[in-house]
Amino acid sequence: MSLMLSDNLAPQPMTDIFTDDTNIDRRKCHRTVPMKVLALGVGRTGTASLRKAFERLGYGKCYHMMCASVENPPDCLMWHDALNAKYNGIGEFGRKEWDQLLGDCQAVCDWPACAFAKELIEAYPNAKVILTTRDVDPWHASVMKTVFWRVSDPEHKFVSNFSWAAGMYYPMLNKFFETFFRGDFPGKGKQVYEDHVAEVRSMVPPERLLEYNINDGWAPLCEFLEEEVPDTPFPRGNDMADFYKRCSTRNRHQMMNAAFQAVTIGGSLLAAGFAATLAFKRFSPR
Repeated sequence: MSLMLSDNLAPQPMTDIFTDDTNIDRRKCHRTVPMKVLALGVGRTGTASLRKAFERLGYGKCYHMMCASVENPPDCLMWHDALNAKYNGIGEFGRKEWDQLLGDCQAVCDWPACAFAKELIEAYPNAKVILTTRDVDPWHASVMKTVFWRVSDPEHKFVSNFSWAAGMYYPMLNKFFETFFRGDFPGKGKQVYEDHVAEVRSMVPPERLLEYNINDGWAPLCEFLEEEVPDTPFPRGNDMADFYKRCSTRNRHQMMNAAFQAVTIGGSLLAAGFAATLAFKRFSPR
């Protein structure tokens, strides 16, 4: 078996009818549009709103964690491969692989992409860089109540044992937190945040970097990107209430998929057993 998890993509069960996940194998993809913007701030700094803003400005698809978690779960395998390459020295993950994973995107934001600031800047040297920031204490509290809760959620872990999608997402999410946050988000998360901000600042010349607070709205973002300011309000989304609702719904639907698969398989086995019994009775000597 290959050491690259993405080489071992399992077929999506036909019984996954309660979710609308896609099953695109990114290893077979390539770059179709230029990468224009790397938004390398960590999650919970307004990245979901920024994703909507990019799309409103005409940047097409912007890659965000939700692309892997709830849209095309097989992406999680490539992200896991990228984490293994960076932190464990297992395999290689370079420009070819980034173009496969992100090839239909003109922008990328959120985690796990933020863990690869250096790699993405090197892969796409002509892309502009945005660093979303917020005060570290409320940021840490927000992550503790949302994404870190998701990592620690026993229901999510349980679902991952049975769900095709969660079985790819949950291990990748755990791998990200174990590596990027040095195995201790509650204790080390704030320091990692500050180190990350300093690292991005050190790698990008000022004229190519925008440090951006999402509360500043359209003006600084559009000035940096040389785009006209839209006549619509700046998008908002993914607050705590939205996050909890989406995750709870996701767990429920994935369990429904797993239960339907179990019933289908169980029914097939029962039918096969019944048919075998009838055949045995019919053809056995009397």
